[in-house]
Amino acid sequence: MKYDIATPYTAVYIVFRKDDKIAFLLRSNTNWMNGHYGLPAGKVEKKEKFITAAIREAEEETGAKLKPDNLTLILTGQRHHPDSDWVDVVFEAKQWEGKLHNAEPHVHGELAWFNPDKLPRNMVDYVRFYIEQIQAGKNYAEYNER
Repeated sequence: MKYDIATPYTAVYIVFRKDDKIAFLLRSNTNWMNGHYGLPAGKVEKKEKFITAAIREAEEETGAKLKPDNLTLILTGQRHHPDSDWVDVVFEAKQWEGKLHNAEPHVHGELAWFNPDKLPRNMVDYVRFYIEQIQAGKNYAEYNER
């Protein structure tokens, strides 16, 4: 049975905190939002669990090795895009193995740490919104892209 009206897109995001700062990746050499910072993230693959996707994406993008117990769900976001709808699941890594770095230099310009209250202007809009919601203590958010 096919569900033509179901929301088919899901993505996971990982918040890494150190010294009151959060790790962000500068998008480069991609087809979307080059020159903007975003959280380590990625699409959830078919039949993949959210937490498994977060562990995989964290290692692919930052080199961090995580276990399921290292991750806490901190925000579920519903994002409406003109062409598609998304469910975004944001985890926070409480601990990890390895030093975070830009493990995908072919798609990211750098890994940088920013204070969540002083984010750069060139931040992906909905990522900024999610960080603001997390800082405000919210665990659910809806975002409408322009």
